[in-house]
Amino acid sequence: MSDSVPAGQLFATTALTTRIAFLLELARRLHQYGTTAPRLEMAIASAAQRMGLAADVWSSPTAIIISFADLAQGDEGVAQSTQVMRLAPGDVNLARLCEADEIADQVIDGVLDMREGFRRLRALGRPVSRRSQAAVIASYGLSAASIVALFLHSSWVDLVTAAIIGLVIGTITVLAASRPRLATASEAISAMVATTIAIVVSAFVTPLAIKAVILASLIVLIPGMSLTTAVRELSSQHLVAGVARMGGAITSLLKLTFGTVAATQLCAAVGIHARDYALPPLPGWVDYPTLLLGAFGFAILFRAARRDWLVVMGAVMVGYLSTRWGGQISGSLPSAPFGVFLGGFVLSALANLYARYAKRPGAVIREPGIILLVPGSVGFRSMSFLLERDTALGMDTGLLLLTLLVSLVAGLMFGELLVSPRRSL
Repeated sequence: MSDSVPAGQLFATTALTTRIAFLLELARRLHQYGTTAPRLEMAIASAAQRMGLAADVWSSPTAIIISFADLAQGDEGVAQSTQVMRLAPGDVNLARLCEADEIADQVIDGVLDMREGFRRLRALGRPVSRRSQAAVIASYGLSAASIVALFLHSSWVDLVTAAIIGLVIGTITVLAASRPRLATASEAISAMVATTIAIVVSAFVTPLAIKAVILASLIVLIPGMSLTTAVRELSSQHLVAGVARMGGAITSLLKLTFGTVAATQLCAAVGIHARDYALPPLPGWVDYPTLLLGAFGFAILFRAARRDWLVVMGAVMVGYLSTRWGGQISGSLPSAPFGVFLGGFVLSALANLYARYAKRPGAVIREPGIILLVPGSVGFRSMSFLLERDTALGMDTGLLLLTLLVSLVAGLMFGELLVSPRRSL
């Protein structure tokens, strides 16, 4: 959403309730489609000002509070309406985020009637089609396979098994979206299912690198993006939103870790033991076609519009390659802090350039681009070590998690300093 249009008299004759209703629906959609607290507050406050209103916005992962005052009252005006919205935590949906941004721009520019804009925003809440659900399920399998090849360097058997388990996990996740009781425990159930399948395959079909397969198959559910967003919000002094999001991410990690440990213990109780040893690793040339397929999977996972698929895929590949290059020039692993910093820096700058010249949300590049940089898997391993009472290794891995989070957020912040954002989203 552009922040450069000055306030005017375009909406002076529009009823106050109509303007407030539109802004509330816009806030609801931005929250639902994964906008962070700082960007949501900035977007709504800016849009309200251009509609002749002053808006004090407070956003958290589960609620939005907005007070509206008419700018025509002058500096002595008081809030005429305060609205509280209780919302479920949002999930990134790039296609609908871009639609909401376009609708808001058209209304603010006077191209679209505000009541029609409100109706179109409401229409964005339509149910997801079965075709889209099937595509999301497929993206889970592609994402799991890409993690095996790009980061874990396991065998062909591990790659195929992780992809199949990823499809199962994707099905559970899609089913949970319309079943509130299942959604509450979906992470733990998914972890139990993934671990059980991996152990059974390893015991009765072929040996597997168990930890690698489980980690890859659950990678989409591991809240690395939420952890990164939480640190970004804390660093921008949005303390309530950051702490709440951090708590939700840690809870998800605990659910995943519990499901993995519980399934391992259950299999051991019935006498099923995995044959856990590494087979010959994948050849090096597999990295690049797998990166391409994984980038396509992430484009679907983030629900990007078809017109944005190539942009999203390019962002994912740039993020991975810049991180890998940064790790190599620093003489350490591709997931080393400097590599993660460099990846975040490059993607943040590119996202702001894209938003400035394409007049579309920078989230199209920023959010999918950092997906391979976020250290969610490190957090999962840290929790697993702690539950296995390996305190020293768990604390060491937790420190690595903190280092990677700080490096990524610092890269994103320095990228915004290099190329200042011209849009809120």
